[in-house]
Amino acid sequence: MSNMLTLEEYQAIAAALTPPSMSFIDGSFRPSVTGNTFETTNPATGEVLANIAACNKDDVDFAVQKAREAFDDGRWSRLHPGERKATLLKLCRLIEENSDELAVLESLDSGKPIVDCVNIDIPEFVHTLTWHAESIDKIYDQTAPVGPDAISMIVREPIGVVGAVLPWNFPLLMLAWKIAPALAAGCSMVIKPAAQTTLTALKIAELAAQAGLPKGILNMVTGSGREVGEPLGCHMDVDMVTFTGSTDTGRRFLRYAADSNLKKVVLELGGKNPCIVLDDAEDLDKVAEQVCAAAFWNMGENCSAGSRLIVQEGIKDALMERIKVHARSWKTGNPLDPSNQLGAMIDSGHFAKVASYLDAGKEAGHPLVLGGETMDGVFIQPTIFDGVSNKDKLAREEIFGPILSVITVASYEEAIQVANDTEYGLAASVFTANSKKALRAAQAIQAGTVTVNCFGEGDITTPFGGYKQSGFGGRDNSIHAHDQYTELKTIWVDLSDDAVDGSID
Repeated sequence: MSNMLTLEEYQAIAAALTPPSMSFIDGSFRPSVTGNTFETTNPATGEVLANIAACNKDDVDFAVQKAREAFDDGRWSRLHPGERKATLLKLCRLIEENSDELAVLESLDSGKPIVDCVNIDIPEFVHTLTWHAESIDKIYDQTAPVGPDAISMIVREPIGVVGAVLPWNFPLLMLAWKIAPALAAGCSMVIKPAAQTTLTALKIAELAAQAGLPKGILNMVTGSGREVGEPLGCHMDVDMVTFTGSTDTGRRFLRYAADSNLKKVVLELGGKNPCIVLDDAEDLDKVAEQVCAAAFWNMGENCSAGSRLIVQEGIKDALMERIKVHARSWKTGNPLDPSNQLGAMIDSGHFAKVASYLDAGKEAGHPLVLGGETMDGVFIQPTIFDGVSNKDKLAREEIFGPILSVITVASYEEAIQVANDTEYGLAASVFTANSKKALRAAQAIQAGTVTVNCFGEGDITTPFGGYKQSGFGGRDNSIHAHDQYTELKTIWVDLSDDAVDGSID
């Protein structure tokens, strides 16, 4: 854990903040064309943090125009790779210098616990941006084995203007996952932060300008999905859209692409992820710790949350006792208090949705192992329901809250069948001491990431995305992320004796 400040010190930083509130287009902050604004509030207290520019299609059109001009004149796309790298690394240094302010902004705006903002979100942002920046001058293009009479070069070129539509659950980290490979590739970007969480994205845009990123390369257009996201998805001069969020909204972006210019679309969507614990799993204290982290981290507002515990009956009772012990250590409360691991639900609408699943579990008669209550109208206790069938509502729908459903199975084969019986396929975990069984399970589970004897998503070197209705079109992270922000071009040079070379004998 990093050196944390005290609650009082974080409160002092919060009191001194003047959050950015305008959109950022062509290198400067601008009000919306209409002058309209909307409130962004602290989900833990209801306090208004800022009045944010409420942009619309006209603002999107202006931002895309400036991004296109910037891309076409090559101020970034044709800049020497080493210069692009140096600019992005300077941005990393500025982020580190402003890390306390960014962490507090992130916590205030999203309800995330400050301990995660300091120890996960800010360091991972810097690591992601550094990793992709360092890859700029290390990714080689290719030649094809076409024989002595020709040379065939396969080269990557930046795709052009990229629209990015961000979620509210990891505002900074998802911003990093998008901008790092896209800017490394040489693209220009128009980004729509989630309406609930705009503050840190605007601060990053300000720091990017300070780092020397040219005007028009990184644009932030603030507002609602209907007024900003839809025009961005439908825009005829946007070359691709990358979206992280719900599966239903992801479908809309596919429709937008079909109805406009057939822009490339990359979707990272929802999940109802299984956590399988087999009878031969070892170190049940560690297993229980990982199960709780999978279910409750980030208040369960996590697309890769392990919200379905599929446990083999022979080990269930012993495991559940340990899970109850570990779950009680997840303290809920003021997000700025470093002693709390769980913060507030993002807004009142989402709080009501998650709370409705508490009611649904109780009404269905599922035994309540832990929690099951709300706190102060903004917090949800870590909750565990036992006796859930995979056909039940709690096991089928993505809750996006700290609710764990326990499903008991008799065998390995049943565990795999239950794990795959879902429309999603983002992530999964399996706990077993048998290495062959672990590898067979990893191969059999239909998910983009399968972790063995731990919960996680891999790291920056590994691609992240899903099967089935959890993803479409590409992957975040790793070298594979660069592919979605580039076009492949074949350059064929004929070297044969009868080739026309333009010379005159």
